[in-house]
Amino acid sequence: MIRCPYFIHFPVSTSHLPYPTFDLDSQPPRLSMAAYHLQLLLYLFLVSAAQTTLFHGGFLLDITKDAQTLQYTTQLLIGTPQLPTKLVVHLSGQSLWLNCAHSSSSRHFVRHGSLPCLMAKSGGQTPTALSPIPTICDVHQENPITGSTNFGDLAEDTVTVSDGMGVDRFLFLCSPEYLLKTLATGAKGMLGFGRSKIAFQSQAVNNFDIPRKFSICLSSSEGFIISGLGISKCLSYTPLISTHGHDGYYVNVKSIKINGRKLVLQPIRGVEISTIVPYTTMKSPIYGIFTKAYVKAASSMNMTMVAPVAPFGFCFSSQRKVPEIELVLQSELVKWMIQGRNSMVQVSDSVMCLGFVDGGLNMRGSVSVVLGGYQLEDHILEFNLGTGMLGFSPSLLREGNSCSNMKNALVSTPLTL
Repeated sequence: MIRCPYFIHFPVSTSHLPYPTFDLDSQPPRLSMAAYHLQLLLYLFLVSAAQTTLFHGGFLLDITKDAQTLQYTTQLLIGTPQLPTKLVVHLSGQSLWLNCAHSSSSRHFVRHGSLPCLMAKSGGQTPTALSPIPTICDVHQENPITGSTNFGDLAEDTVTVSDGMGVDRFLFLCSPEYLLKTLATGAKGMLGFGRSKIAFQSQAVNNFDIPRKFSICLSSSEGFIISGLGISKCLSYTPLISTHGHDGYYVNVKSIKINGRKLVLQPIRGVEISTIVPYTTMKSPIYGIFTKAYVKAASSMNMTMVAPVAPFGFCFSSQRKVPEIELVLQSELVKWMIQGRNSMVQVSDSVMCLGFVDGGLNMRGSVSVVLGGYQLEDHILEFNLGTGMLGFSPSLLREGNSCSNMKNALVSTPLTL
């Protein structure tokens, strides 16, 4: 296996991972205490040395996974006085939207017909004799978990992402309280990273003069997003494609393999990458073919099926070796591997379930497959909006690393941004 030079390899504890029984194929060698400290010192030195470059022209947001809802959350400081505001990360979201129940002396609403209103793609009311032109710009917003929609008032206020990095007139939507239903406890809204002009990344690019890209590293505990920067050269790349009417991120999948055997499926155009859907979801016909092949591969590995545990359809007695899943992208040379920790969910000490679910015949957004958050964890994903490419790493766990460990290392030394 070719080691990525960025991931300095040293023994790390994986006791915090809830799935310790899976075979990760490669483990760090045992080191003497002196050698361990030497490598650890080297690691911290290189990370510290890299931070000046790494954070020059960019910034980091902490991400925490909510154990109850399986949502990924972050925090911004919003308004005057600054209020720490917990938000759910929505990769395909078109904007920052939040409940504006708290008061802020620096908040201003945007007028209908103004340039910021037009930039936000306002779809508000059509003026008639009975419904005059609204004075405040209203923009469509949605809670994608419940499907609830509303027209929120477009506002601007001070938003701070870290010490010394803030925007005085950041655009966002004020939402009614009912739109917060099903969000993680304490969350006041959603932070969208989609392709619209008022999505978080678009405004960050315009206000901080940073490159049009961001990297995300999700974890079962704590991960991060770095805006404006890439953090690894050891990535495979595939084109991001556009889907009409959607501001999210999609890739084409030419084929799916399980333990090297290609499934009899047509190429899947427009597989969505999501931080909102907890587990990869497939349209029923695809799910049927996929699970049939997986069960066959599992049987050949002497895996024992047990009663399913909702929301999963196929569960097994726990064991170390499980079938490997490959998503073949634009060619056989570019594959997204889903192995062990990212394919199986440990639901008890003795039972693990295939972490893919049946989305029915009519999935939201007319997509056939949504790649869920669980399958993204402990992979680096680089969304380069300038080149229209997605970069993705192999599982960091195979390198004896994790997104949580990387985040802790990146923030262990005070930064000057």
